[in-house]
Amino acid sequence: MENVYIGVDLGGTNLRVGIVDGSGRILQVKQIATEAEQGYESIIERMTNLIKEVKKAYSAVSIGIGSPGPLNPFEGIVISPPNLPGWKDVPITSLIEEAIGIPTYLVNDADAAALGEALFGGGKDRESSFYITVSTGVGGGYVQNNRLMQGEHGYSAEIGNMIIQPGGQKHANMNAGSLEALASGTSIAREANARFGKSLGAEEVFQLAKEENQEAQAIIEEAVDALAIGIANLVHTVDPSVFILGGGVMQEKEMLLPMLRKKVDTYVYEGLRGKVAIEPVQLHDKAGIIGAAMHGRQKFDEEKLKKE
Repeated sequence: MENVYIGVDLGGTNLRVGIVDGSGRILQVKQIATEAEQGYESIIERMTNLIKEVKKAYSAVSIGIGSPGPLNPFEGIVISPPNLPGWKDVPITSLIEEAIGIPTYLVNDADAAALGEALFGGGKDRESSFYITVSTGVGGGYVQNNRLMQGEHGYSAEIGNMIIQPGGQKHANMNAGSLEALASGTSIAREANARFGKSLGAEEVFQLAKEENQEAQAIIEEAVDALAIGIANLVHTVDPSVFILGGGVMQEKEMLLPMLRKKVDTYVYEGLRGKVAIEPVQLHDKAGIIGAAMHGRQKFDEEKLKKE
């Protein structure tokens, strides 16, 4: 019987658990509301129940959990995610492993999506890929030769905190003038509120831009410019084979991608112009579960080899 793997996508809004086979197919998936306000004990109890439910018909080898950061993926500890109130140094892998009896591994949610896209989506058959999610925040994940590059402390590809405009807008716990403060859906809404004098969401700003509202168009162009600077910095740092862009803001890819590609060309070396591949996600909301499951698979296989 072919091995299968459990992938958990823990978000501030939804909690999803799925069974994934070796070719990246989701065989079964269950989803419930996270109900983050209930605290970590309640969430872990319901996560455990979901895992037990999906694994009834399968003999799973490992569990991979994709979670918002900050976290320590090496020790399996969720430190203090802003969208999971009350979570403070929660040893999630040991709690799940004790309850389920299967080796369990933790990974940043953006890293999980990055690995899923690298193996079975927009980065498939590429030597390297850099995944960027642009949503309420900005996150990233870097994969080379089908392996996540997590860094010494597990903070590799935390591009939301990259400084784009020194001394610029402050946002949450990020640096002033960070990429997330300038290019996220949250930043687009913030700028709209300041300029229009009323509360507008990012979706409404995009709609106004399509209606040729010049102020809305300027807000979006500024956000894209910040993202282009961030991508150019990454090109000059790791030069991946492809950038894969996802997240809620990138649902407007028809408007954003041509503008983004053009702006990136203005910030990279002349010899790189027209050569930086920037593509949309292919797996969409499946990437997190698939990537978490595959991370668990890879870590399990590594540990198995060490014991042999």
